[in-house]
Amino acid sequence: MSRLGRPRLHLREIDSTNRRARELAAAGAPHGTLVTAGAQTAGRGRQGRTWEAPEGAALLCSLVVRELDPLLSLRAGLAVADVAGAAARVKWPNDVLLDGGKVAGVLVEGRPGEGWAVVGIGVNVAAAPEGVGAVALGRPDVEAVLAELLAALELRLGEPPADTLRALRERDALLGAELRWEGGSGVGDGIGDDGGLRVKLPGGGATVLSAGEVHLGSRA
Repeated sequence: MSRLGRPRLHLREIDSTNRRARELAAAGAPHGTLVTAGAQTAGRGRQGRTWEAPEGAALLCSLVVRELDPLLSLRAGLAVADVAGAAARVKWPNDVLLDGGKVAGVLVEGRPGEGWAVVGIGVNVAAAPEGVGAVALGRPDVEAVLAELLAALELRLGEPPADTLRALRERDALLGAELRWEGGSGVGDGIGDDGGLRVKLPGGGATVLSAGEVHLGSRA
């Protein structure tokens, strides 16, 4: 039986599932503790962005994890892609794309020194916000998607890093794409063994990005 999703706290509405999960983790909640909500009023993505979705149309969840590794965020994104289907791609470091639009995002927060992290995942299940380049799975049952996601997470979090990296490279949304980030630009050249993003630089040379936000396209 999966250890993920037990115990579970479900709320009709909350400001942020990640905030509540962090509180539970700091208080000693076990590995696999799950917080879900029907709606969020202050859900956050990377760079402080909000995560919005029509009420009841998205999967909004945060998972307490006490088995940490450097690939945690990418493992979570890969699990979402497993659920989204063969066409889904993982956009390093934390988004999942489907048909060119964002179907899900992952936000990992934690205190490694205390032995825990919270994996926040938002998936557009039945519908997506309008006008933000988002797409949805087009499925009616959020709970069914949650069950599939927990099963996929159980597998991805427990598999050897080499298996995760192999699957990520097959779903790499940035491979061969023109990229830009604060301070540079280049062409995506795959996922490194440490989970970093390899990039070919203009005029030769290469670099590896270990954190930060990457945008598609060469123009600022």
